Amino acid sequence: MSRLGYTIGASALGLLLWQGVVWVTDVPNFILPPPSRVAAAAWDNRILLMEHASITLTEVLLGLLIGSCLGAFTAIQLALFPPLHRLFMPLLVFTQAVPVFALAPILTLWFGYGIASKIVMAVLIIFFPVTSAFYDGLTRIPPDVLDLARTMGASKRQIMQRIRIPYALPSLGTGLTLAAVYAPIGAVIGEWVGASKGLGYLMLLANGRAKTDLMFASLIVLAVMTATLHFGVTKAAVRLQQN
Repeated sequence: MSRLGYTIGASALGLLLWQGVVWVTDVPNFILPPPSRVAAAAWDNRILLMEHASITLTEVLLGLLIGSCLGAFTAIQLALFPPLHRLFMPLLVFTQAVPVFALAPILTLWFGYGIASKIVMAVLIIFFPVTSAFYDGLTRIPPDVLDLARTMGASKRQIMQRIRIPYALPSLGTGLTLAAVYAPIGAVIGEWVGASKGLGYLMLLANGRAKTDLMFASLIVLAVMTATLHFGVTKAAVRLQQN
């Protein structure tokens, strides 16, 4: 069975379990609406969902692009200059010890309630995985390959361009697939803290008005968006490694 078949099967099983929980527990709709009610809410509010989803998708894509480029560039510089790695890497680790939720209000204060603060949040949350994964690949080159290149007179930058980077592309692909999952988290957290548009804002709005079915519909749209982005980035990473 193909991956698409497994995905459809898993989704169908999840919907059946969801509907089964609703039937067995007889939980009120405002706590856990059945899948049919969520589907109806999604159809009735399809224009609204598309408008807010487009904002979140823009934030995610820009954050993913900027964060991945910054992460890859930083990893290359750290691999080229080992003293820079010893100085900079502890700072990177320290930034990961700070909860993302704690940074969101500060970023909103600095960059405002618009799209900029959400992009910065997405960049921060994916910067470390991309940098760490790519750096790990750049520094795991077989020593005999590096010795041969140095014997033939290759410079640091030539070794980086022709040996280290091609060898580390699988690691970069791993970092990018992780970033594709983390980027929506950063964008939605930023929308929760302060926004007037986006799926995160729509979830809070629906929750405040006890429209649980619309909140679930927004969550499902976000999940589908994240899964699609992860699938696309994974495919692109595989092609990058093959080339």
